[in-house]
Amino acid sequence: MGESKGGVMRKNITIGVIQLDTQNDKAKNLEAIAGFIGEAKEKGASLVALPEMANFIGRGFRDEAEELATGVTFKHLSALAKKHQLWIHGGSIYEINPKDPAKPFNSTMLINPDGALVSVYRKIHPFDVELKEGPSYRESDQISVGNEIVTVDTGAVGHLGFSICYDLRFGELFRLMALQGAEILFVPANFVLNTGKDHWEALLRARAIENGCYVVAPAQCGVKPAFTAYGKSLVVDPWGNVIAKAPDKPGVILAEIDFAYLESVRNQVMTLPNRRDDLYELALKKR
Repeated sequence: MGESKGGVMRKNITIGVIQLDTQNDKAKNLEAIAGFIGEAKEKGASLVALPEMANFIGRGFRDEAEELATGVTFKHLSALAKKHQLWIHGGSIYEINPKDPAKPFNSTMLINPDGALVSVYRKIHPFDVELKEGPSYRESDQISVGNEIVTVDTGAVGHLGFSICYDLRFGELFRLMALQGAEILFVPANFVLNTGKDHWEALLRARAIENGCYVVAPAQCGVKPAFTAYGKSLVVDPWGNVIAKAPDKPGVILAEIDFAYLESVRNQVMTLPNRRDDLYELALKKR
């Protein structure tokens, strides 16, 4: 089965979503990622997605920031993409900001089966919170923020839209990506246990339902330096059904992306064309 786009019939794809318990040994973390990507390929995945901070989580994170196109993590993922002939969504890593080395970007990479860097997204909403029964955290003191909403039409594996973790709480970002044509929305995360237990699944399902998109949310699990990560990596279909969910340990979950089903949902619940843009407008600001 598939859905025609531009006269070309698109086949359903299988996505492998990788849940990690990343710690402060980058080499060990990259080794674990390689194993899970190989497992996902063996199980039929043509697109693999990693969580936020996939390569390193620890106190010395600034020293672990990398150049995206030349760093050890990109080279590692690029080689795996070529070896397994699949697309890799790199979750996120810390990227060197030459204008402010003390505050790296939190950045996503998309790598194609040739091993080329296709697209980059830098987290635009820093995680600044004061939780009554959880951590107080100011990510804006630690990272530089991006200023671009990013989608990319890959053709083979759909039109993808990018976010990172706390971005999930800003529905206008996801609506703009859907209006730009996104079909699959990515939310790599290191979500706090305190909020995750009440908000994670509810927000992911809402983003899928209101935009008629698949939502792919690879997550961190385990105890981190600042808090315990919630885990529960999910894939949600455009109707809002959870079609894959990870247990509380590192591993791979699989889900089918059905483009014909996505189109069917959009033609039934016409959220995007029924917007009253004669009364309100949501537009990208020029920078």
